Amino acid sequence: MAGRRLSGLQKDVLRLYRDCLRATRKKPAETRPRFRAFARQEFEKNVRTVKRTDVQAIEYLLRIGRRRMEQYASPNVRDISF
Repeated sequence: MAGRRLSGLQKDVLRLYRDCLRATRKKPAETRPRFRAFARQEFEKNVRTVKRTDVQAIEYLLRIGRRRMEQYASPNVRDISF
């Protein structure tokens, strides 16, 4: 199956999403679904509101997303509500 080539920015977005999902594995089993749902919701929200060609907005959201992931990946954060 021949896949479509992804741009560097697209690869960065996918990497962040995968990292977010990996970070959920370190959370208590009862709260993992909420962390996964939150990550998915944030990515889907931005897919609908940001144009693919708006590189500045995508880079900004990547920086924000990385910072949030670092905060939520902390062992002190055990649950999330949204």
